[in-house]
Amino acid sequence: MTEPRLKARLLVQAILRRYDLEAIPAYIRRKGDPDSGTVLLKIALGPREALLLSQARDAEGRPGWLRQGGGAIAEADAEAAIEKAVKRDPDVYVIEVEDGKGRIFVEGPLL
Repeated sequence: MTEPRLKARLLVQAILRRYDLEAIPAYIRRKGDPDSGTVLLKIALGPREALLLSQARDAEGRPGWLRQGGGAIAEADAEAAIEKAVKRDPDVYVIEVEDGKGRIFVEGPLL
């Protein structure tokens, strides 16, 4: 059984607030559907690398986050993945974080 889904705008606000509490720059790069949009989180590690996480669910339907590429990926690859996700789902939110340490502040496990 799947857990109820938090509205996208509330999830985005919670993520931004968490990074703000740590004084880490984070902003909404692309607004999606405020109720049912999915969220991509790009963490810029520097000019050439990034982490890219997307909302996902595990086999039991519990929410979590999927790390694209398993770890740090090239900035160009992250941008290509974001562009592809937006074409597939125009309701997606994109949050960008600038943190060379790659800190991930999201609720739920990394899948």
